[in-house]
Amino acid sequence: MKALIFLLVVANLLFYAFSQGYFGHADNPDAGRVEQQVKPDSIRIVARGEPAAGAAKESETAASVPAAPAGEAVPTPEIAPKPEAKNDAKPETKEVPPKEVKEGKEEAAASLCLAWEHLSVAEADRLTAVFGERFAKLKLSRKAVDAEVSGWWVYIPPLAGKSEADKKASELRNLGVTDYFTVQDGPNRFAISLGVFSSEKGAQERLAELKGKGVRSAKLTPRPGKDGSITLEARGSAVRQTVVTAASGALPKATAADCQ
Repeated sequence: MKALIFLLVVANLLFYAFSQGYFGHADNPDAGRVEQQVKPDSIRIVARGEPAAGAAKESETAASVPAAPAGEAVPTPEIAPKPEAKNDAKPETKEVPPKEVKEGKEEAAASLCLAWEHLSVAEADRLTAVFGERFAKLKLSRKAVDAEVSGWWVYIPPLAGKSEADKKASELRNLGVTDYFTVQDGPNRFAISLGVFSSEKGAQERLAELKGKGVRSAKLTPRPGKDGSITLEARGSAVRQTVVTAASGALPKATAADCQ
């Protein structure tokens, strides 16, 4: 019994000495805890003494909704729908020209036949050159009036310029035609003369020879005497007023009339 009491006294003394640090202790009492941590790097501090952002928003939302009486459902705040974007662009519309305008154009470009009378050879040649440049689809014909025909001319109508005339002359040489010359002045400038004949028969034979060699642009026209005149006719599809205006620009005194 005495031995048991003695052991209890000794144990109490040892525990007291240990608790008072007589046996020594670690400088940092939490040093052991650091070694016991698991993945300390994955820990993130969210806030220091402040509520998290999500919790703050939830608390504000909850505060904005008035508390419902007991036993009633809490109303859910309505979210206003976004206004739909308005499309102010107007659909494209194509303007259709009035029927009267379309019909007017068709009538203006209808088939026509115009005649210019009492022309000299130079005047007829000038009109022929103008129509050849601007109205290639018109078919021209000449008639000698009030005098005997003094001759017949086989020719290629006046071309636009010297380069075009030279090109046409080169084409004639390639086709085997060497009897020609280019007119250098007057109303028939840059026309290509292929022969002047005293009889229509000789002129027709020359024209047929040229056609046989492939010269498609050659033409035949009468040459009236000194006191004679020429009637020039133009037939085809064109705008009447445009043709008349072009003729007046070349021959201001000439008057166009419908063919008889």
